[in-house]
Amino acid sequence: MRILDILSPSSVKVPLASTEKHAILDELVDLLAANGLCPDAEAVKKAVWEREMIRTTGIGMGLAIPHGKCSSVPSLVLAIGKPAQPVEFGSLDKKPVELIILLVSNPDKKDDHIQALGKISKIMTSPEFRQRAYTAKDSTELFGLFREAES
Repeated sequence: MRILDILSPSSVKVPLASTEKHAILDELVDLLAANGLCPDAEAVKKAVWEREMIRTTGIGMGLAIPHGKCSSVPSLVLAIGKPAQPVEFGSLDKKPVELIILLVSNPDKKDDHIQALGKISKIMTSPEFRQRAYTAKDSTELFGLFREAES
């Protein structure tokens, strides 16, 4: 699986307008909906928020990988956002988040969902990549970093 198979430049937003966790999740889902990737945005928002309430997806080191499963989404969809300023996300390391990678899939796509989470995690383990992502000036630069990581 390649991240670029499920990520398009139009699904990357720098900077995000929102400054609070719930609003950021909604903004990323709305971005997917605006790109025609999420036919029922409200159902997806509910699924993502319910998952977030179980346990934070702020995994630490400035990164959050919120995710959810919703039957209205036909396949894997991905949106990435970078807030203008680091945001409190309830992260495991108690530090604010500088990059949010939202993954949503159909419940029937469990294997694909797990593979995508693994691929995202693998890319984001590089401290150099994280730093470059956190300092990306715009959406084009951030998307280019993911394209470069997969080449």
